[in-house]
This record gives sequence, C-alpha cells and structure tokens, in this order.
Amino acid sequence: MITKKCPFLNLCGGCKYDWSDAQYRESKLADLPNIDFTNEPIWGQYGTRRRADLAFVGGHFGFYKKQSKDIIDIKNCPNLCEEINTVLPKIAALPWIGAGSVLITKCENGIDVSVKADIPYFNAAFKEKVEKLPPQIIRFVWNDKIVRKYNEPEIKFNDKIIKYPPFAFLQPTIETEQILRDLVVKYTNGAKKVADLFCGLGNFTYATNATGFDIFGNGIGRDLFKKPLTVQNLNQYDVVIMDPPRAGAEKQSKEIAKSNVKRVIYVSCNPNSFVRDKQTLEHGGYKMTVAIPMDQFVGSAHWEIFAVFDK
Repeated sequence: MITKKCPFLNLCGGCKYDWSDAQYRESKLADLPNIDFTNEPIWGQYGTRRRADLAFVGGHFGFYKKQSKDIIDIKNCPNLCEEINTVLPKIAALPWIGAGSVLITKCENGIDVSVKADIPYFNAAFKEKVEKLPPQIIRFVWNDKIVRKYNEPEIKFNDKIIKYPPFAFLQPTIETEQILRDLVVKYTNGAKKVADLFCGLGNFTYATNATGFDIFGNGIGRDLFKKPLTVQNLNQYDVVIMDPPRAGAEKQSKEIAKSNVKRVIYVSCNPNSFVRDKQTLEHGGYKMTVAIPMDQFVGSAHWEIFAVFDK
C-alpha cells in the first residue's frame, strides 16, 4: 500500500482523493458515471505523470488552489515523474512576469516547457535565467517564440518516433497510453480500413494503419467540430476511432449514427460528453459491447472511458 500522502491534498485543485488511503479506489469509484461497464476498472500508478499543467501570476508559480485562481507555490509534486520534479525547482525560480500557463512535458530525449502568457514577449532578464536552466530542458517556448532550444523534442508510439510540437496533447502517462493503444489495436484487428478521428500526434493512427483526421497533429488537417466527416466519407471505413477533447464529438457522432460503419471505438476523458454521444450512437442503431473505466488521472475525480460500439 502507498504510504506517502501528498502534502498539497485539499489545497491543490488537481487531486480530490488521497492515493495513500486504503479506501482510495472505493472512494474514486463513487465518481463513476451510471454506465453499464463490461470490465473492471484499470488503475493507474501515482508518481508517473509525464506532463504537468502549471500556472503563474503575480510572481507565483505552481498549481491553482482548490476552487480559486490563487497559486500554491510548487517545487515538487509527488504525482509527477522524477524527471519533471528534478527540474521543477529551477523552473519555479524563474522571474515570472504577467500571468499564464506552463505545460511541462517529459519527452523521449528531454523536457519541453511551453508557456502561454498574457504578455507577448519575455524580457532579457527572463531569457538570461532560462539559458541557465539545466540542459535536460531541451526546449523552452514563450507563446510562439523559442527562448531556448538544444534539441527537437521527440515522443515515441511503440517504434514510431514523432516530433513533439509545443502545447501538443499527450496521454498523461506512458503506461496508460500503451494500455489504451493496445485496446484500440485489439478491437481494430481484422479491419481493412480504419479512420482515426481527433488523432492528435498519432497514438492510435500508426498502430492501426489508420487514416488520421485532426486540426492539429500528424493526420489530415480537418476541424471535426466545424466540419465532421460526412456519412459518405465515413462509409469508406470498417472501423472509426474517436478520442476527442473534453467537449466530446457531438456533431461527428450524429454523422456516424447515420453511417454504415460497423464498429466505433470511443476513448473519452469526460464521462458527461461521452454519455451524450453514447445516446446519439445508440439512437443510430449501435450497441455498446465493451466499456472499461480507467483511473488515468490518479488522485483526481476524472475518469477515462474506453468503449466499443457495434452495429
């Protein structure tokens, strides 16, 4: 049993539950939506997060306080991987000005830091401090400006090496990313033609030899919120994979519901939008045959859902 309790529990807005508590799993299960799950939950591991969304305002750097826009100064988070915690004190000590968000990502070849700030440009004092950061921070970006770059950050999906753009989406841990990819591969097995919608950098695309679609990433450039694939587009495919943002895939689900696609694999990080889209697919004649909850965001109230719909 984990005995290390997070010192920021009930202060930080990120975690709701104490993962060191013997009742952790029982408590978190209470946040599961009322869905007929076919499998037991998949439980993630604390201390393995490879990306951190932090913030800065008024010279303070860290996580937002619970139900507040105030900042808790953070130099170490026990839910993050060791590589990020090693450099976090140096990043926290930078002369932060203005306000904004900071995405810190562990890549295959080093750490990437991407800043979105209300001030367009960093000043000379900030740049000087960034240049003295540890060499394992291989890129530091302020809005669309590169402050420092030693190397191009890379990530890897199985054997496929991908350039990692600033601010790009990744699953929070390598372990859960692999589990989701293995599930997608399992349930696309035998399909001749696969579409990967909201494909991002291609976590599922390359593993399933799919055609990827997204406004951002390594697929065909298409904003599926504004211009979802039509029934005519969809009917070319045996299987459609969807891994949308928290808003879900409302318009795209309506098109899929009218299509002849035999199987839909839906990976969701928001049970509320998932339930809405699930109902749309079911009204179109699909039946949910697989539903698996995953504790991908350990400590938080959030659940990931993996589901398969067949027609």
